[in-house]
Amino acid sequence: MEEQKNETGCCPRFNPEPWEDKILNWDNKRFIRDKVKCLFYMPLNFGQVMQRLDKKISVSGAQTPDYLCLAEHPSKWRMDIFLAVDKEVKNVENVFLSGKYYVKVYEGDFRETEKWCKDYAEKAQKKGIKTGKMYMWYTTCPKCAKVYGKNYVAIIAEII
Repeated sequence: MEEQKNETGCCPRFNPEPWEDKILNWDNKRFIRDKVKCLFYMPLNFGQVMQRLDKKISVSGAQTPDYLCLAEHPSKWRMDIFLAVDKEVKNVENVFLSGKYYVKVYEGDFRETEKWCKDYAEKAQKKGIKTGKMYMWYTTCPKCAKVYGKNYVAIIAEII
């Protein structure tokens, strides 16, 4: 996957083609992990958490390949963020993901998430894929999505 030019000074333009309907094979793919407070699944301090992680990444000299940032909601009160990095980042939890993951990209308003999840489950089932832990990749912030005219969200789930 290639990095896209950052036109807004914030989120790069996302190209869904390299990700759409793909199987990813990760072998100890490096991420840093942090937590976001939520109120009924709505993130409350997402921007603050991302700024904090960005500072730690900058200090370490790490990069964020593909600007890949996975979100998992273990409860309606918390979201875990997994931000891909190319090397160890100090003073933050470093984690690794391994295995096969099925990716499907959607475009539209976040209110369609439930519909996307149902479609994702149907597509995976038709392909004979049994999924485990599911992550959402919100590829751009709302401001950048408005500038680009597209709001892409990728669903990435572990194949079990």
